Amino acid sequence: MEIAYPFGIDGRGRIADATDNQHIQQMIEQVLFTLPGERVNRPDFGSNLQQLVFSPNSFELSAATEFIVKGALEQWLGDVIQVEVVQIATEEATLEVTIQYVVRRTQQRQIGVFSR
Repeated sequence: MEIAYPFGIDGRGRIADATDNQHIQQMIEQVLFTLPGERVNRPDFGSNLQQLVFSPNSFELSAATEFIVKGALEQWLGDVIQVEVVQIATEEATLEVTIQYVVRRTQQRQIGVFSR
């Protein structure tokens, strides 16, 4: 059993749980949308993805963002997933990250879409 993120109580009055695939997607979301320095005991955890929302849109920025995201995921979740493809799309004030990955334990290919 994995505890759901964000933490909550389910309909039975117990701690909400998540399936393995949901838990992995929740961990990816935490890495993507946590700023370095935000966690006291792990100041280098996360990526600077949210800061890039305010940068001017360009091909170079998109390529650099893909590199940053893939590096952060490999650093923090490398023992859980193998990242295959990262795609970044921006539209006005929305940043959408699509990640294709393989769950190492089950060897299942998954695709996750995350946006802010």
